[in-house]
Amino acid sequence: MGKQAPLQLRLASKKRERPIAFQAQRLFIAGWTARDKAAMQAHIDELAALGVTPPSKTPLFYRVAASRLTTAETIQVSGTASSGEAEVVLANINGTLWVGVGSDHTDREVETYNITVSKQMCDKPMAATLWPLAEVEAHWDSLELRSYAEIDGHRVLYQEGSLSAMLPPEDLLARLKEEEPKGLQPGDMMMGGTLPALGGVRAASRFAFVLNDPVMDRGIGWDYAVETLPVVG
Repeated sequence: MGKQAPLQLRLASKKRERPIAFQAQRLFIAGWTARDKAAMQAHIDELAALGVTPPSKTPLFYRVAASRLTTAETIQVSGTASSGEAEVVLANINGTLWVGVGSDHTDREVETYNITVSKQMCDKPMAATLWPLAEVEAHWDSLELRSYAEIDGHRVLYQEGSLSAMLPPEDLLARLKEEEPKGLQPGDMMMGGTLPALGGVRAASRFAFVLNDPVMDRGIGWDYAVETLPVVG
């Protein structure tokens, strides 16, 4: 069996932009990463309302097949119980850390009995453009994360907040090394946690996300359609 096709990404620094074919090796999904314990409890509570068991500790790092990462315009999911959530993406590309944005699209029905399996159920869309972490690290807390969901034909603001609400990269990477002694290696990617959903977690026919840098006046984002496949048997 051959390897998956590499992701076609764009590395965009202040000085230049260049394309790269990136073969992801490992994908980590960081969960329960809020700095504000009250905000994190709010997210735990909204998932608990759906039947999701609270985490054993925070943060947690779920392993997901790297082949789930995609820059496709459409993903296919089983049934109507899945939904997206905007997350910062950290990527180690040839030893340099880069920052992007993606969606940890998750099957919420499966999540009620096994979070790890639920995260493996769906593709993880991401924007193709990434910035050098070194260019945004000093003003990390100013970066803004938003998502939008198309529900019943209406586009609504689904998530909104600054990255000051979540653990910064140095903390996440240090916590990961406690679980994985080698840390985030070249070829590895990590999704860094999410913000509470405005109005609660719910499914959508389209999902969009954006990472905005008001200090450097730039942004990156993506949107994708969700095609629902029938559940039979």
